[in-house]
Amino acid sequence: QVQLVESGGGLVQAGGSLRLSCVVSGRTSNYVMVWFRQAPGKEREFVAAISFGGSTLYADTVKGRFTISGDNAKNTVWLQMNRLKPEDTADYYCAAKTYSPYDWRTEDSYRYWGQGTQVTVSS
Repeated sequence: QVQLVESGGGLVQAGGSLRLSCVVSGRTSNYVMVWFRQAPGKEREFVAAISFGGSTLYADTVKGRFTISGDNAKNTVWLQMNRLKPEDTADYYCAAKTYSPYDWRTEDSYRYWGQGTQVTVSS
């Protein structure tokens, strides 16, 4: 019933920027919304999260380069990615769950997932 749609991926040179979007439809609630990413042959890893109230959490690998933000009225979350590196290349997924103060970094705790959007960073 709840659907997430990501957009904004593409090809960019190292040092460049991209902005990803995630829109939630089908149900409104007090959500934690997150971005995960997965490169071929690697485990899916946490990138960033934001709560309905605006609290944020970042992986150490992206802190200072990426910014997560949201608009509750539009049920939309963005991930602004600056100073991109080749190691940022991955499929990026948006996910959501009903708010909890726990387990924001835990993949298995999220109920709803988008299809993903591909980000490729060239050297």
